[in-house]
Amino acid sequence: MTINAIVAFLHFVAAFGVVSSLFMEWLTFKRQLTVFEARRIQRADMIYGISAGLVIVFGLLRVFYFEKGSQYYFSNSFFTLKLVLFLFVGLLSVYPTIRFLKWRTKTDVNKAPEIAEQEYKFITWILNLEMIGLFFVIFAASMMAKGIDF
Repeated sequence: MTINAIVAFLHFVAAFGVVSSLFMEWLTFKRQLTVFEARRIQRADMIYGISAGLVIVFGLLRVFYFEKGSQYYFSNSFFTLKLVLFLFVGLLSVYPTIRFLKWRTKTDVNKAPEIAEQEYKFITWILNLEMIGLFFVIFAASMMAKGIDF
């Protein structure tokens, strides 16, 4: 029982890491960034990726080795929706991550990245979609946890 609680705790901590780091990116990203802000986004994106990976690892452990068993989860529509949305948000995050990594050539020499208007609009649109997607992931997780199905 104790290991079950610890794995659940780690799953929740990782999920909070995903939400808080994406929120930091969303809040900080703007057309004219300082070097400090660009580095903050890069760090937040690194935490975002690590946290997302840990959510998957601890989530799989919970589904297959703890909790109610894989049969319960995979027969619940909200669980499936949660997985699909989480995957969708993860795929959306690839483009901004690549862009943020490319900023290193600038931030490593204490220069702020230059962001074209079109790129700014596109990344802003993606970050907004990711935030909306995570909102619905949390909703689906709540419904699933209470045994609600559709």
